[in-house]
Amino acid sequence: MKTMTCKQLGGACDEHFQADSFEQIQTLSQVHGKLMFQQQEPAHIQAMTAMSDLMQNPSALQAFMEEKRALFESLPND
Repeated sequence: MKTMTCKQLGGACDEHFQADSFEQIQTLSQVHGKLMFQQQEPAHIQAMTAMSDLMQNPSALQAFMEEKRALFESLPND
């Protein structure tokens, strides 16, 4: 099990997510993001806008995801 924060995943806060795989941690982050969107939390909305802009450039998005996956893989197990 590894732990990453919302900020480490491109978000806006220090919420911690724990998972055994990068895919699982992505899902936890997405659920958190949806909740923050529903609450119209300004810092998260700004982070989501930046992510939306990133998604317009497939190669930039791929590089971003590879960076986050590498970070996850480099973390020690909890």
